[in-house]
Amino acid sequence: MKDKGFTTRLVHADRTLNQPQDGAVHYPTCNSVLFEYADVNELVDVFQGKKLGHVYSRSSSSSNSALQNILNELEGGVGAVTFSTGMSAISSAMISLLKQGDHIVVSQFLFGNTRSFMDTLINLGIEVSFVDTTDVKAVEAVLSDNTRMVFTETIANPVTQVADLTAIGQLCVTHNLLFMVDNTMTPAYLFDAKDVQASLLACSLTKYVAGHGNVLGGAIIDTGLYDWQQYPNIFSLYQKGDSSQWGLTQIRKKGLRDLGATLSPNSAQQISVGLETMALRIQRSCQNALRLATYLHSHPKVANVYYPGLADHPQHFIARELFKGKYGGIFSLDLKPGLDLNTFLNSLRTVITATHLGDTRTLALPVASTIFYENGPQERSKMGISDEMIRFSVGIEDIDDLVADFEQAFAKI
Repeated sequence: MKDKGFTTRLVHADRTLNQPQDGAVHYPTCNSVLFEYADVNELVDVFQGKKLGHVYSRSSSSSNSALQNILNELEGGVGAVTFSTGMSAISSAMISLLKQGDHIVVSQFLFGNTRSFMDTLINLGIEVSFVDTTDVKAVEAVLSDNTRMVFTETIANPVTQVADLTAIGQLCVTHNLLFMVDNTMTPAYLFDAKDVQASLLACSLTKYVAGHGNVLGGAIIDTGLYDWQQYPNIFSLYQKGDSSQWGLTQIRKKGLRDLGATLSPNSAQQISVGLETMALRIQRSCQNALRLATYLHSHPKVANVYYPGLADHPQHFIARELFKGKYGGIFSLDLKPGLDLNTFLNSLRTVITATHLGDTRTLALPVASTIFYENGPQERSKMGISDEMIRFSVGIEDIDDLVADFEQAFAKI
């Protein structure tokens, strides 16, 4: 299927990769918690990692394996692990791979919940440096002998800063560091993680992958570019067999199994079905977002628009190169001072006020008073977040209807 187009591969991936029985085109949901073995020796081999198989659905199931196969195929990796949410994917991977005394470098523009988790790591004795990942020199400046990982999002939420992924990836290769990238905003249709030397991908499957706001999920995907034999934190118990699997094995054992953030079989099947239309949805969202951002950029009641597709965005040219000429479905704006943000949001009729993104529907949210409220004024200022900022996740509606909705809401303020 690798010679086929992106959407063709997606539509047929479940059928061709997982080969469901009886002519089904989707792999069936397996709700069994336990798995029987006629020969106890085979069960022992699966437990000890000598043979592939399922022993308990907290750790693995055929439904999750089917989804993992599709996600891994899209990224051209060596394996994937699914989780109940995107946050559980990030937290499980980091807790599995880091230990007290390690140092990691992360973006200072991280999404609120991910930023909050960094405080948890600090409390566990892991050093965390927050830097501007749009500048590779800022990353390089804080590297030390105990640095193990660099972590950033592709496009930051909500101010849309674009990390200098190519330069950071090369820096990580030079210093033998894990390069973990959250590509939730830019799934495989928009972004080829292997082009920037990413080691691990973290993704909230809840967003663009599933796409319809009806199921939670997350994933870690190993691109196969990192040599786990060089990583000092792999337990000796997991240093067996193919070394390309050592990192994922440790994440499965110490993260998924021990922490227990398992993706349900029903959710895995739902995500697989939603995934089939990902390219079509993202393409329409990107088109709508660019049209809206361009329209709002010159609107008299808008002070600033933050969208990588606009020529005056600081990382516009980096984004154009990284994301195949598309710029994602997220943008933010600042209303002019003195205009009532809440009145504007309450006046929208087609656009929904809700905390989510990557949906088929266009969504809006006041940033400072909701998802970044806990960060406080000083930290929000460092991130470029104003009190007047509204984040929009643009859906697949007809663009004329969206513009009309903005116009009537602006008239109310």
